Amino acid sequence: MASKEKNELLDNLECLERERNIDRETLLSLIEESLMSAAHKAVQATRDVQVKIDRKTGKIQCFAHLFVVETVQNPEEEISLKTAQTRNPDAQLGDEVEWEVTPENFGRIAAQTAKQVIIQRLRQLEKKNICEAYRDQLFQLVTGEVRRVEHGDLIINFGSAEGAMRRSDAIPGEDYEPGDMITALLIEINSDKPGPSLYVSRAHTDFVARLFEREVSEIADKSVEVKAISREAGYRSKIAVFSPDPRVDPVGACVGIRGNRVKTIVRELGGEKVDIIQWDPDIRVFVTNALKPAKISKIDVDEEHKTVRIEVPEDQLSLSIGKKGQNARLATKLTGWRIDIVKSEQSEVNEDEQFANQVRRATEAIAAVPEIGEKLAALLVQNGFVSLDGIVAAESSYLADILDIDVSRAEEILAAVQRQLSK
Repeated sequence: MASKEKNELLDNLECLERERNIDRETLLSLIEESLMSAAHKAVQATRDVQVKIDRKTGKIQCFAHLFVVETVQNPEEEISLKTAQTRNPDAQLGDEVEWEVTPENFGRIAAQTAKQVIIQRLRQLEKKNICEAYRDQLFQLVTGEVRRVEHGDLIINFGSAEGAMRRSDAIPGEDYEPGDMITALLIEINSDKPGPSLYVSRAHTDFVARLFEREVSEIADKSVEVKAISREAGYRSKIAVFSPDPRVDPVGACVGIRGNRVKTIVRELGGEKVDIIQWDPDIRVFVTNALKPAKISKIDVDEEHKTVRIEVPEDQLSLSIGKKGQNARLATKLTGWRIDIVKSEQSEVNEDEQFANQVRRATEAIAAVPEIGEKLAALLVQNGFVSLDGIVAAESSYLADILDIDVSRAEEILAAVQRQLSK
């Protein structure tokens, strides 16, 4: 039986060597190493145990290096002189001899271990080959099918490889089910650690860049360049584009006829807003473009500290800063300059009259939303809401409290304001 098991071992190794181009010596060495722990458990003598596989016959033997003594007190490390001389008549007291300690049925244990080692090695090699095949696609778009969801992470089948998208790399609010197709950016290749071979992201800034490269032929042929991108995934992105050819409109090329190109990208991003901006080497022009649609009254540039100070009319202040500061924050990331936005100095107008006019204009603008009306609009302005952008950023429970209405009514108002802003 042992001979049969050993022959099967060599036959299996020969088959793998031929079919999968795996080095037999490497596998034999791995099997020998893996059998060491099994040998320590199976034999009594455990000092310096070694497992050797005969490369020609496949015979598996265990050897221990033992000290020759008159009387054995520690069988794990010692052998009696009388026993040692049965195989080596020249053995003397104090010698260290190599003694075969192969346990019975060790060939069966070896065959099982060999199978496990071979399977593990095959998986490692296959994973390495898969990773090498995807090496050229790093930071490019890949498409696969969602297999399952594990603790919020998506496990994705890319055909020849399995990948994963961590929860932190997903666009907030997106939900996937097994069987859904997904396009993402390949951001990591895992060739030597446990886990999926590929890691992808839809929240990465370069995901937007690759989508524009895919949809806009002018970017692919270099007639339009992507100079910078800033992004808050799921909410808004800004992309600055430029063309060295004065005959090419880079913004128009990215928008496409009737907006078809940018609409395709927005759909892929799940409705995320995308601002396409004309890049300019003059930081004054670039910052002005980055803050659109807000209108700027004055701009001062501090070259040394890479700071831009912007003055805007009061009615443009919330627009330039954006919801929760998002517009200004993305513009700062896009330009690489710090942007300070302040209200323009007021003209010499009676302050009380000016304040009254501002309140009136704000009330009229808010009351224009049918679901709000003049009475609620006045209450909103009294509580500091001077624009629709400010209202839509509020919590429904807070609106219900200051307007003395129930939360469901407040939610209806928020939905109406959102519709008004999207027109």
